[in-house]
Amino acid sequence: MGDSTSTKTPVYLRIEAALGERIARGAYRPGEQLPPEPQLCKEFGVSPMTLRRALARLSDRGLLSAEQGRGTFVRALELGEASFKLRQFTDRWQDDSVDVRLLAASTVRADERVAETLGIPVGERAVFLRRLLLKDEKPMMYHTEYVVFDARRPLVESQLQITSLEGLLQGAGGEGFPEGELTVRVVNLAAAEAALLDQPEGAAAFRLEHAFHDFTGRPVSWGWFLCRADSFLLRTHLGTRRAERGGME
Repeated sequence: MGDSTSTKTPVYLRIEAALGERIARGAYRPGEQLPPEPQLCKEFGVSPMTLRRALARLSDRGLLSAEQGRGTFVRALELGEASFKLRQFTDRWQDDSVDVRLLAASTVRADERVAETLGIPVGERAVFLRRLLLKDEKPMMYHTEYVVFDARRPLVESQLQITSLEGLLQGAGGEGFPEGELTVRVVNLAAAEAALLDQPEGAAAFRLEHAFHDFTGRPVSWGWFLCRADSFLLRTHLGTRRAERGGME
């Protein structure tokens, strides 16, 4: 009896999976040319258009490259093409064992750096927030944020209600803001930061800096997470997806 699931899968996806599996097990090696299109069309019993759709998907995944007048070749892996998603990091914190503690919530006068980043005059009021994130009562992240002051928004009061990382990320720009920038770098913890994170002074940490803008492009908030090095892990995979080695997803 045939596999009803596979018969429902579009033909071009089955071709993509088959060729991807061959690349994964080394039947087609980096730098090698794929068989000519007429040969593959005959093998899979499809039209050139269907085959090219499958080849285009493999090219989009970085597995193949087409050379005009020469054919289609298997690409070698390039480290520069590796990408990481912070979702891998934030997903680890989406449970009831995570506690967000607000350490400070007040208005301050913007110094030169804050004023420049938020696009406000030096000395103008800004909301200043500090938070500590704990997992199973263990301090793991320290968050500092400056927000453009708006007397019409009960911002400080709303921040007092945030008790989860999901709520914190939404408050820091996860919803309501259309644009932002994120920067990740390695830093050494100052004495006060290290004490909060239960680390020795000078210990390495990841600084995840964020800046968000409103719908007119004006800055709204700027801040950063200091993450203990042992809590920050991102992993990616190059080449064919592992799932293909055991079948199609």
